[in-house]
Amino acid sequence: MTTPDRPGRLSGRGALVTGASRGIGRAIALRYAEEGAKLFLAATDRAKLEEVKGLAEAQGAQVSLQTVDVRDRASVAAMVDAAAEALGGIDVLVNNAGVYRAARLVDTTPEDFDAVIQVNLYGAFHVMQLVLRHMQGRGRGKVVNIASTAGKWMSMNQSAYNASKHALVGLTRCAGLEMGPLGINVNAICPGFVETDMLEAFRAHGDILGVPFEQVKAAGLARVPLRRFLKPEEIAHLAVYLGSSESDGMTGQSILLDGGMVVA
Repeated sequence: MTTPDRPGRLSGRGALVTGASRGIGRAIALRYAEEGAKLFLAATDRAKLEEVKGLAEAQGAQVSLQTVDVRDRASVAAMVDAAAEALGGIDVLVNNAGVYRAARLVDTTPEDFDAVIQVNLYGAFHVMQLVLRHMQGRGRGKVVNIASTAGKWMSMNQSAYNASKHALVGLTRCAGLEMGPLGINVNAICPGFVETDMLEAFRAHGDILGVPFEQVKAAGLARVPLRRFLKPEEIAHLAVYLGSSESDGMTGQSILLDGGMVVA
């Protein structure tokens, strides 16, 4: 918790966090509160948002919230306007809202593929574009996109998810290139296996392969040199750095935080 004689790394910054009701987004919201940020939290589940709001306020943070469907451009526009007003300007965007579905490519329906792309790619695009328009008028800002190791290499049984995250990595690079001259940093975090409810979605891999879920998790851990799943808080620590002035010299990057999977 920040104190008057020891301000946090995000003190005075207004941060919009999407997908803030659970998992990585929840952890980032609470770490941002610890570091002194003013928060605007968004997700689809209002009850869970209210819970995170209460925890952040207990740390002394100023918090507003709004439910949003990031697939809906009008809903996103209303959220961005409300966040800019509540925060007195958006200094940091954490673009975290996302969904996951597993299926073999040949079995993936167009409807399921579209459902993932609409949230993970178009949703991220809607939020980022509208926030960047706001930021460029202020001449500063930080965007932190939450991508995935799935945006860096191939994976079995998750072609829609991988396609969405590869596209988000590319979108981050392009935005970083365009926004750099305007004083805006755009970066992405690419987490590996993280202990969230999304990890439970890996049960579908077991169903597809005909093996127990514990065997699926063991196979995943075998790819991680640290031999453990990451905690959401570990992703949040990096998100604090990318939202703070400490990362002023970094843009257009997609940073792996995966327990060493890339070297395994």
